[in-house]
Amino acid sequence: MAEASNASVGSGCEEKGREGSSPEPVSPDTTISRVKLLDTTVDTFLQKLVAAGSYQRFTDCYKRFYQLQPEMTQRIYDKFITQLQTSIREEISEIKAEGNLEAVLTALDTIVEEGKDRKEPAWRPSGIPEKDLRSTLVPYLLQQRDALRRRVQKQEAENRQLADAVLAGRRQVEELQLQSQAQWQAWQVSALALPSGTCSPAAAEKTDREGSEVGDTLGPLLKMDSCSGASTPVLSELTCFLILSIQNPL
Repeated sequence: MAEASNASVGSGCEEKGREGSSPEPVSPDTTISRVKLLDTTVDTFLQKLVAAGSYQRFTDCYKRFYQLQPEMTQRIYDKFITQLQTSIREEISEIKAEGNLEAVLTALDTIVEEGKDRKEPAWRPSGIPEKDLRSTLVPYLLQQRDALRRRVQKQEAENRQLADAVLAGRRQVEELQLQSQAQWQAWQVSALALPSGTCSPAAAEKTDREGSEVGDTLGPLLKMDSCSGASTPVLSELTCFLILSIQNPL
């Protein structure tokens, strides 16, 4: 009884496999996308694979175990078929993801659809390699030449702007040099026009107090003058000169 029932189950699986393997009728005018066609091909392959590895053939391979545990054999077969289908579908999905097949097949469908509306004949090689090469490379090279020309023009415009900025900076530096020379000459004239002995002792004391910032510079000079016997008016005049320079900077 168990063998008969299992045999009927196996024959039922074979019938289902044969029924599932038959493709659905499609009208000639209907366009099927290549992605859907690939999925249909995978499904058909799995159906035929299950039909080829039917339960009857499985029990023929494991007769002893089937006679002892028919229900366990059925569960093992069902689990085996399920895992087999799952593993195959996962591998197909990985292949589709790695090769980006869905996007490629969709783009191919788009190209085919666009080609249907094109009335002029598609390009075909003329048989002369030089002519075919020129017809392909010349438009590309002309496009690259135009792009390079635009880039050169843009770079030349930037170079002109930089040159103008450099010239403006040079003119500004020259003006500053002229101003500094004029101020230096005016300072020399005012220094030469300063009369000797114009600073009183009180003014000298005030200038000495205001000139504390340059004390380190004047210290060695005062020591040298005191050692050489220089007169106090000369030192006072020098102090006044330096203080005037600090109070009236250029």
